[in-house]
Amino acid sequence: MPYYRPMSPELKTDRTRVRRQPARGHYGAKEVYAILDEALICHVGFVQDGQPFVIPTIHARLDDTLYVHGSAGSRLIQVAASGAPLCVTATLLDGLVLARSVFNHSMNYRSAVVIGRGRAVADPDEKLRALRAVSEHVVPGRWNDARQPSAKELEATGLAALRIAEASAKVRSGPPEDDEEDLALKVWAGVLPLHLEPGEAVSDPGLAPAIELPSYLKAWRR
Repeated sequence: MPYYRPMSPELKTDRTRVRRQPARGHYGAKEVYAILDEALICHVGFVQDGQPFVIPTIHARLDDTLYVHGSAGSRLIQVAASGAPLCVTATLLDGLVLARSVFNHSMNYRSAVVIGRGRAVADPDEKLRALRAVSEHVVPGRWNDARQPSAKELEATGLAALRIAEASAKVRSGPPEDDEEDLALKVWAGVLPLHLEPGEAVSDPGLAPAIELPSYLKAWRR
């Protein structure tokens, strides 16, 4: 089970306050953690030499620390090592919301934004714990099944850490919100739900025939 700190007002700051559709904003650690723990991809925003960058990557959370994965020599890790500000976002898409008017079309979603100063993970033990967390975040059970990283591989891998102290979640759910005058239009309106579901696993061509599909892949769900 993911670890949840008590609901904490410190996650809400002026920088993370939801301004557009503020009723959809949530600031408790539980809501923010749940989105980060379910999302498989995050995007990390930062500025280097006056140029904004947004990098997609994978991540994992351990207590109130968010780890993002990268290469040891990557721009992201270099910026994190300098203590520069980072902005990490994650989004889960739950459905397409089709209204009677094009203007009122929307999506049902859950998103999280975390702001803070990053740091590069240098301690080997912390790096190993974080890499295990990233692996288990994506495919629980895989870490103990696959070969562990070598010293050379650990050195080549970069991880940035960010304390989750300033964050917000934003959630939209439910049916379309049509204007009153559009309700009588003979146009279908409603929600098309979307779900992330695994397909059938495809074995590597060089896999020995005796090696069966692991149980943790058969049971993989998000």
